[in-house]
Amino acid sequence: MNALGALGDPVRRRIVELIGAGERTAGELVERIIDEFDLTQPAVSRHLRVLREAGLTSVRPSGTRRIYKVEPQPLRELEGWLDGLGRFWRQGLGALDTEVRRGIQERKEVE
Repeated sequence: MNALGALGDPVRRRIVELIGAGERTAGELVERIIDEFDLTQPAVSRHLRVLREAGLTSVRPSGTRRIYKVEPQPLRELEGWLDGLGRFWRQGLGALDTEVRRGIQERKEVE
């Protein structure tokens, strides 16, 4: 599975968000995801495996614990891909800006 496919799942996106804030142990991640999504430990472990296989995270042993961290390269590749598509939403945002400014101007004229 590629990075975009792996991030298509809200549980995996949340795991990446948590790890993105700083390295986390597998136990911390399992506990947090079980609380937030009402999943089982094996289900969370499967999500962690998908993220590792997609290259979005890596894991290193630390005694009996496994420490997860985000791998930035797949995210940079996604960012580059999204930047290439930016023209689709930049036009829409420009039009929204124009309409907001028009609305502000009309309110000033009424006052």
